[in-house]
Amino acid sequence: MEEQIKELLEQALRDLEAAGSDLKEIDGVRVKYLGKKGQLTALLRKLGTLDPALRPVAGKALNEARENIEKAIEEARKRAKEAVILRIEPFDVTVPGRRPAVGSIHPITQTAREIARIFVQMGFEIVEGPEVELDYYNFEALNIPKDHPARDMQDTFYVSEDVVLRTHTSPIQIRVMEKRKPPVQIIAPGKVYRCDSDMTHSPMFHQVEGLMVGKNVSFADLKGVLTLFVHQMFGTHIGVRFRPSFFPFTEPSAEVDIQCVICGGSGCRVCSETGWLEILGCGMVDPAVYGYVGYDPEEVTGFAFGMGIERIAMLKWGINDLRMFFENDIRFLHQFRFTPKP
Repeated sequence: MEEQIKELLEQALRDLEAAGSDLKEIDGVRVKYLGKKGQLTALLRKLGTLDPALRPVAGKALNEARENIEKAIEEARKRAKEAVILRIEPFDVTVPGRRPAVGSIHPITQTAREIARIFVQMGFEIVEGPEVELDYYNFEALNIPKDHPARDMQDTFYVSEDVVLRTHTSPIQIRVMEKRKPPVQIIAPGKVYRCDSDMTHSPMFHQVEGLMVGKNVSFADLKGVLTLFVHQMFGTHIGVRFRPSFFPFTEPSAEVDIQCVICGGSGCRVCSETGWLEILGCGMVDPAVYGYVGYDPEEVTGFAFGMGIERIAMLKWGINDLRMFFENDIRFLHQFRFTPKP
């Protein structure tokens, strides 16, 4: 058997030499000699048939042969991998590289930052709150009764009977007033959720709500703050008007319109030929709301407002489909280059 083992080892080495740098051929040699049905494995199985006195010598020879073949295979693999690396064509380091694609800040984020910048300059503080909200803060403390249409399942995502995905960021106003004494002057930007989806509505969108409460805060203050905001956001040439409206947590309430940014007020398809576009809702805080936070309506007054960030962005850049903000189309997003303002 020793002579047979010697011949098998020599043949295995010749096969590896013939395989060269072909990794597939090298692996074939491994299977041929060391696999479960390999030639060396077959000899190992025959050890039991040998004379007990010859087994130690034959076993030692077989183990040495296996080690030599394994070592030879490993060296052959190493040479093959080195040969592959050497075959790779060299590259010219002097050739100009490809410029990486540069992204831009998302238009929703740009708009939110611009809105925040304007109100911070007017003395407002930015605050945040939970997106999964208690029914109490989302509705009840905002003077929205149990039978109000805004509570219908078609408008609100209910996590449980008393927990919802917030439908506006107004609950933050209640949380802040619970913890602070007047004066309060805040804006609350963030994501909100409603059961709605089309060209102008999304199940998840962004809002900024504002609140100012203190002594002698009037509707005139509200008009002044929001008119300044519109002129800062869209330009001083844009007209502003306030229309009477209704919201459960403000009284009196109003909706704010601006001159159509597309036609300049002359009338077009975007503004339904009216020359005006609605951008936000506002009003004086209803005295009933103060009862939930321990404020005395005889001592303080205040106003609140809320706007959709997507709505402002669509008007600012002339975008006609809300869904474009969420499709992550690089061709669309590439158009928006952020230019910070002082």
